[in-house]
Amino acid sequence: MLVDVHAHLDDEAFDGDRDQLLEEIKSRGITVINSGSDLESSRLSLRLAREYEFVYACVGIHPHEASGVPAGYLEALREMARDPKVVAVGEIGLDYHYNFSPRDVQKKVFEEQLSLARELGLPVVVHSREAHGDTLEILKKSAVRKGLMHCYSGSPETAAELLALGFYFSFGGILTFKNAARTREVAAGLPRDRILLETDCPYLSPEPFRGRRNDPTRLPYIAAALAEIWGVPVEEVVEITHRNAVSLFNIDFK
Repeated sequence: MLVDVHAHLDDEAFDGDRDQLLEEIKSRGITVINSGSDLESSRLSLRLAREYEFVYACVGIHPHEASGVPAGYLEALREMARDPKVVAVGEIGLDYHYNFSPRDVQKKVFEEQLSLARELGLPVVVHSREAHGDTLEILKKSAVRKGLMHCYSGSPETAAELLALGFYFSFGGILTFKNAARTREVAAGLPRDRILLETDCPYLSPEPFRGRRNDPTRLPYIAAALAEIWGVPVEEVVEITHRNAVSLFNIDFK
């Protein structure tokens, strides 16, 4: 079974055909883990997870939204996380590329959510863009020892330190891009029992759909790219990444 460990099916890009798309995803036997970016999208992710057996939710505040968190946001996340369909706190982290939120605010909200995840015994889904040093430092201090570095873009050296902390890594459509030799090199060098597949839809659609809206039905193209990197049949990639998703999120996906 293919598992898309990082999607945003709550995004407005799917407002016109979301139900139809979800039925297609179901027919293809793909499981989806949908990540929240703020309280509203976290609630929408949970709603989708409750409505569709093959959808699971992560709840959290993206670094872009850190400066706008309302008072009591942690309690709101805590309440949502009590639902059995919530499998992680995410998408959380740091983004120094856009800096839509001040860096000190990003760090504070990241640290608070890591503490929440540790309290709840949940893994985390981490966004880190041009902030790998600070991300690693904060993760080390947090004592959170299970999580996912989504759409990993860091170095092999940073990956080695994250592996030692118990983290997994997911790769998406970038694996299929002609200019992504470094990302493919990192994916080739990581332990296979720590790698998962994602779409990050509606973004980062794989070749030959680059530039168009992405969705979980395109996950097979990413699996095929990883199979080529590893030099194994696609079926082996599907089996390994499914097993890794079960291990990370501590749930037997149906």
